[in-house]
Amino acid sequence: MKTHIKSIRNKENIKIPIRVLIIALVIFTKSMYAQQPYLISGEVIDTTKKGVPGINVQVKGTINATSTNADGKFTLKTTASFPFTLVFAGIGYGTRELEIKDKNTSLVVAINTQSELIDEVVVSASRIAESQLKSPVSIEKLDIRAIKESSTSSFYDAIENIKGVQFTTLSLGFKVPNTRGFNNTNNYRFLQLVDGADNQSPGLGSSIANAVGPNELDIQSIELIPGASSALYGMNGLNGLTNLKTKSPFTYKGLSVYQKTAVNHVDGNDHAPSAYTETALRYANTIGSKFGFKINGSFTQGTDWIANNKTRHIIIISYLFIFEYVYFF
Repeated sequence: MKTHIKSIRNKENIKIPIRVLIIALVIFTKSMYAQQPYLISGEVIDTTKKGVPGINVQVKGTINATSTNADGKFTLKTTASFPFTLVFAGIGYGTRELEIKDKNTSLVVAINTQSELIDEVVVSASRIAESQLKSPVSIEKLDIRAIKESSTSSFYDAIENIKGVQFTTLSLGFKVPNTRGFNNTNNYRFLQLVDGADNQSPGLGSSIANAVGPNELDIQSIELIPGASSALYGMNGLNGLTNLKTKSPFTYKGLSVYQKTAVNHVDGNDHAPSAYTETALRYANTIGSKFGFKINGSFTQGTDWIANNKTRHIIIISYLFIFEYVYFF
């Protein structure tokens, strides 16, 4: 009798772990199914039904985000449980939220432009984030939309469209900006920053345009402080300052590539018409919730101007001396 009771207890002890394993297996299977990533894709358009590039698309309350491409289309990989909310926002545009109930939804999101400067935030004026209208100094800002709408070959050339800015063009890839006083081939008193870090060449002591800066795919905005208003940054900012703000890998993820092609020397006087090309790529991603990285690269090729004027010039330098004699009575 005692042996029979003992055998029954042994069977119950065996059944209990089996039941626990089955329940754990079911819970693990459901959790694995829930964590399978899926894609949400769509398009962001403006009031003219055109695609809007550079719009941030983010799952509300998380760091899971992406951005629209040049055609305004986006693809977001997420593991969020339905329903969840997508937040659409961009510089120069309003913010819109949209609830997503299933992954089969075909998204076409219309977003409105926002021309007010009240919400424009700058960081270069006081080294802290503040409203542009509350800035203690005069500051200009170019956002993604303004750069896209500028009729220039690169984003750096768009800086010349800002009031008070003068460019000295030395070659295709070497342009020297200035906002105060006299300019020369190396403007030592014009400071250029990239995300707040000094971008000047160690050998020259000045910035070589955007030769060692980010490419256009990684630019989020450009802030410019004209003249001596940039004294906060020391004597090297006497003639002005530009701060190139780049995109965060947490907000703008994925691979972006562009190819530009143009023709210069179209008149054929000094050189036959030749191609001017620029290729650039950007890849950004995150590892976990606290580490992000991005890789930028660009290649530009073209034929610069040709110095073929062999005319001899005679330079006559004359000096005018003015003597002044003052009588005191």
